[in-house]
Amino acid sequence: MTGTKPVRVWVAGHQGMVGAALCRQLAAQPGIRLLTASRQQLDLTSQAATLAFVQQQQPDHIYLAAAKVGGILANSQQPADFLLQNLQIVTQVVDAAWRCGVARVMVLGSSCIYPRLAQQPVTEDALLTGALEPTNEAYAIAKIAGLKLCQAFNRQYGTDFRTAMPTNLYGPGDHYAPGASHVIPGLMHRMHLAKVQQQAELQVWGSGRPLREFLHVDDLAVALVQLMQLPQADYQQLLGSGPEHLNIGSDDEVSIADLVQLLAEVIGYQGRLVFDTSKPDGTPRKRLDSSRIHRLGWRPAFSLRQGLAHTYQWYLSQSQLRGVKA
Repeated sequence: MTGTKPVRVWVAGHQGMVGAALCRQLAAQPGIRLLTASRQQLDLTSQAATLAFVQQQQPDHIYLAAAKVGGILANSQQPADFLLQNLQIVTQVVDAAWRCGVARVMVLGSSCIYPRLAQQPVTEDALLTGALEPTNEAYAIAKIAGLKLCQAFNRQYGTDFRTAMPTNLYGPGDHYAPGASHVIPGLMHRMHLAKVQQQAELQVWGSGRPLREFLHVDDLAVALVQLMQLPQADYQQLLGSGPEHLNIGSDDEVSIADLVQLLAEVIGYQGRLVFDTSKPDGTPRKRLDSSRIHRLGWRPAFSLRQGLAHTYQWYLSQSQLRGVKA
């Protein structure tokens, strides 16, 4: 792209799992100049700091992948933190983007925005049709507010602020610490330790019956970049007359019990798996209808087994870097 001005792209939250995957995807494309800022460099909950950064860096596109995230335990224990910090982050970034004339913004939501007992697979128009899952209600409300904020700016000011709702994600860069992790990284960490320590059994939270859909984060990054790079007219055509946000899922559903067994095979853990039915299961089933984004021709490249194996190899490499026995 000689002689063409590069597109300045800010990935907010580039050190997180989704942000890092976006950076890998974008760095492989010509004509893009990546902009990043660490948590130490930029407090996204601060209006003044966020506005000053956008004014100085003048991004053409912004991917908002920054968020306070965690599993059922963290969400249950820190609802005020999850609600307040995620509201602050999306408010400051979207407001700064509008004030500075950023051409295009992509805000990441979550499939937890949908009602706990939504009809399956969940279509985009299921939003706000029923009660949320109580164990992550605060996080979900913040994500719904972010989605609606983008739509409100689009209607009032004619902005091009886009929103995508990915299913349950996993992959390199996830949180593996007990108490702060989602199901796959949390189980992977505990199962790896059980293997290394030769534990005879491993307890798993819940009954194992809930059904979940999982998507490798690199597959999500490909989808997001494709969506972001669509001209506005083409993006509007993709949305059609339906809701203004898009689901991104794998279309591959698995029970937690089958997931645990698959992880045991990938990791090589041969102990007994015990399900603790005294612990909550969360939403009984959650699978997204991703038919609208499939019109772009996008499909995930990783099967669940391939993705888990890829993620476990990354986990092992990080353990070795930290001097932890692998």
